[in-house]
Amino acid sequence: MRIIKQKNWMELKRDKNTNIETIRAHFVGHAYDPHWHDSYLIGVTEQGVQEFNCRSKVHTSIPGTSFVLEPEEVHDGNAPEQDGFTYRMLFLTPDTFQRKLRGLFADVPDSFELSVNKTLSQDRLLSASISAAFTAIHYQEPKIIQDACLDQMLANMTHHISWRKKEKVETQYYRIALLAQEMLHANLTINIGLQELANMLEIDRFQLTRAFKSVFLMSPHAYLIQLRLIRAKALLAQGKAPSEVATELCFSDQSHMGRWFKRCYHFTPANYQQCTYIL
Repeated sequence: MRIIKQKNWMELKRDKNTNIETIRAHFVGHAYDPHWHDSYLIGVTEQGVQEFNCRSKVHTSIPGTSFVLEPEEVHDGNAPEQDGFTYRMLFLTPDTFQRKLRGLFADVPDSFELSVNKTLSQDRLLSASISAAFTAIHYQEPKIIQDACLDQMLANMTHHISWRKKEKVETQYYRIALLAQEMLHANLTINIGLQELANMLEIDRFQLTRAFKSVFLMSPHAYLIQLRLIRAKALLAQGKAPSEVATELCFSDQSHMGRWFKRCYHFTPANYQQCTYIL
């Protein structure tokens, strides 16, 4: 499926064999607002200059540059040059990504988790393998080719992956933020307010917002919207009507949910459902 709007276009698919989503897109000017995904984003810039904020810095990706973002890494998208940029990207769930990569490491240390060393890379082998894996999945090549290309891509990624020690709760702000995060997940389908959340944590709501932003780089409200959008994608992929999904996830109506989809993903709930439900 190709979504076209003015000079922008997007091809969005979900492979029924691997359950991997793939996107090939072209954007001119502003692409999308700050948001995050619950998957690993693995892609390569094909054409133009792609600019985005992530990890508290501005990244500039040119043709042949690969990029890898971890789940919940906040990022946006922009084309600083008038011709825009084109990229291809795969979305791998954390379970799929980590399970496959762990099989490529001789030793897995205790109490450590996988970490992407750098957001951007000029490694030509990695970029080529990402492009090949994308082609195999996106254009539905035979399963044996898909498997081989995915394995090659992940093998090349081992040079850019390391182990980091799992973070411990050390500061008061960190503890507050993690507790608030848990409560947001637990209240995904409840129309909870910021004051109610602060009352549950027995703290001031302004203190809550400061703590949350310091850890997750966005407000509790913005984070909750992201959670609901991710859940909405899952429900839409199951064939649930957009109006029902909007009601279940506390959006004021279907149009409200649709506006958030377009701001963060550049496509509508209906566009996404046509892709994920039919394929």
